[in-house]
Amino acid sequence: MIGILIVDDQSLIRAGFSALLDAEDDMRVLGQASNGIQAVAQARALKPDIVLMDIRMPQGDGITASEAISDDENLKHTRIIMLTTFELDDYILASIRAGASGFLVKDTEPEELIHAVRTVASGDSLLSPSVTRKLLAQVAATRAPVVPGSHGALDVLTEREREVLVLVGSGMSNAEIAERLVITPLTAKTHVSRVIGKMGVRDRAALVVVAYESGLITPGSALAATRKPERS
Repeated sequence: MIGILIVDDQSLIRAGFSALLDAEDDMRVLGQASNGIQAVAQARALKPDIVLMDIRMPQGDGITASEAISDDENLKHTRIIMLTTFELDDYILASIRAGASGFLVKDTEPEELIHAVRTVASGDSLLSPSVTRKLLAQVAATRAPVVPGSHGALDVLTEREREVLVLVGSGMSNAEIAERLVITPLTAKTHVSRVIGKMGVRDRAALVVVAYESGLITPGSALAATRKPERS
């Protein structure tokens, strides 16, 4: 059962998401919060698997709340999906650094919301190609500080793990990585887990930043990596 906490300052959005997700056999809405301060308190009390977190709210924004949740040792299993009115460029990098595993626009289709919750709960990230491109552009433009575990620590990766890091950084799912490297999805998932552990980051979303800041990929190479090789 996937336990969910819904955080949004609009009661209609909270009610709508709650009704939709509670109707699923494998999901249960544990609680709701209307601001960042409540979100942190509710997360610590309820220990949800997924937090649907609005970015802009009164009394504590979503990014600050996400950082507090991600830093809590008792909430290591909790994953955060940021809710936005649209893909806000200024918040993407900050959200990933705060521990977000993905993004959803608030007017997303019901099926997409349900799929997103299951995807992130299973350990995957939810970064669309457009979000990945914007994230990479932000890293380049801001020259953000190095993510702990990147650069020199890449020496601990095997050649195959470096390949996997590049593909994760390009926004590929485990299934897509498996197809590209001609391995099983389970093997791809194992490689990704090992890279996450060696890089000392929370999840695969943060690996996108690691891959770019370490110099393994650039916006151009990331886009090229997502193209399927031509078959002879």
